[in-house]
This record gives sequence, C-alpha cells and structure tokens, in this order.
Amino acid sequence: MPETPVPAPAMTDADFLDHVAERLAPLPTVHAVTLGGSRAQGTHEPGADWDLAVYYRGPFDPAALRGLGWPGEVSQLGGWGGGVFNGGAWLTIDGRHVDVHYRDLDVVEHELAEARQGRFHWEPLMFHLAGIPSYLVVAELALNRVLRGTLPRPEYPEALRAAAPPVWRERAALTLRYAKGAHAPRGQATEVAGALATAAAQSAHAVLAARGEWITNEKRLLTRAGLRPLDALLTGLRPTPEALLQALEQAEKFLDAPQGRGELREQPGRRRARRTAAAPRRISAQSG
Repeated sequence: MPETPVPAPAMTDADFLDHVAERLAPLPTVHAVTLGGSRAQGTHEPGADWDLAVYYRGPFDPAALRGLGWPGEVSQLGGWGGGVFNGGAWLTIDGRHVDVHYRDLDVVEHELAEARQGRFHWEPLMFHLAGIPSYLVVAELALNRVLRGTLPRPEYPEALRAAAPPVWRERAALTLRYAKGAHAPRGQATEVAGALATAAAQSAHAVLAARGEWITNEKRLLTRAGLRPLDALLTGLRPTPEALLQALEQAEKFLDAPQGRGELREQPGRRRARRTAAAPRRISAQSG
C-alpha cells in the first residue's frame, strides 16, 4: 500500500516552531515546551524529524494533545514502555514529521537530584541497543532548546562522571562474557554480532560519561566515543566457534583499552577469504 504523500511545509522553520509551541504550551498542567534532538543541537540533516517535549506537573491527559487535531498517533502515558521515557506522539504538522515526548517534571527533577549524587538506573527502551540511563532526561535539560516556560540547564555532575563509567563497563563486560559462553561455542554469529553491538554501545556510554559529555540517543554514540573501528570486526564475523571466540576476545581488549582506543586486528580467516576472492581476478587479468 503506497504511503500517503505529505504536503510540503507552508511555514518557515521559525514560524513553524512558534506555532507548535504556542499550541502545546496552554495544554493543561504543561509548564514548558522544548525542542530537542539534532535540531536543537544544530547537527540535523535535511528532512530530520522535529523532536519536541511537553514538561508537565501533575496529571497530564494525552487526550488534550489529541484534541489539537494534528494527524498521527498519540500514546497514553507509559505507552512507550514506561519509566522516564513515558510516552508521546508521532504527528504530521505542516508537512513535517513531529515527535512530541511527555516529560513529567516531578520525575525529571528527581533524576536531576539523583544524578547530582552520582546515582542512576538503567531502563530498556525500543530502538536503543544499550537501553537508556535514567539521566537521559537530565541530558535533555542540558541540551534542549526551551521554547516556552523555564527549565534548569544542568552541568554534567562530577559525581556522575565518577559513578557511571564503571557501571556501563561492567554491563559491557558481562554482555561479552555471556556471548563467549552461550553463543560462540555454538557458532551463532547473529547472536554474537548482537552482543558485540550491545557491548559497544554500553562501552560508548562509559566513554562519554567519563568525559562528562551528555548524550540523548545512540545515533552518534559510537562515533563520538571513538568506537567505529568495531565495524570492521562485525563485518568479518564467520559462524565458527573459533572465529567468534576470537572476535569476542578482540572486542574485550579493544573496549578495555583507555577510552576504548585499543587496536583491532583483522581475523586470519577473513584475510584468507579476501585473498581467495582476489585470486580469480588476478588469473583472469593475466589470461586476458
């Protein structure tokens, strides 16, 4: 079934943001409206979605958002898994794809106080390999652009810089250790690839936390942490126990190095495969 075409925007970006914020701000119990994601940080690509959030205190009824009449899907509170990331809406407004996130101010302020004491918890979230830390909502305060209302803009707490990295590194180590015992001996390359990707994201969180750098999603997480060399390790996986165990051990050494800047060596089996694939081309060129 073909997708319904989205009409071209009629407003400028500035007028669009002002229009949407002006509609969201008067919703019952809403105290602030923000622009987040890559557009707030000026790193967006053409056609990027618009990520907005409504910060409310007390009971918030998504029916009020639905009543604004914008086409799309509006979830109930907790509809995106509960926890700090507690729901939102996918909408089309003036020909633009817009996400509106629900943010409970009582929860956000609690997580800010926890982060300042070096405390946080982990939550699963769709589309995030490593899940999310509860301080994600604190990172949003630090990075998002406030369109209506007022919100705190916290610095990265020193206590969190000290406490978060070992937690993330332990999760990465356990992820790889489990894969070495459960998946590599069975030659399960897909499961090992998943473990490597998950451990990489967990390690990247550790790197950025140690630097005191906020992050709100995984889109540029590995790149910012300097862990992109793991791509080569993943593309060279072969479904044999020996090769998978070797890949996991290389990943452990790479991720255990300071700031995750170890050295990855190409697997011998992959080098042989490349030489074998190249040989017919050389023979063909000689015979021609």
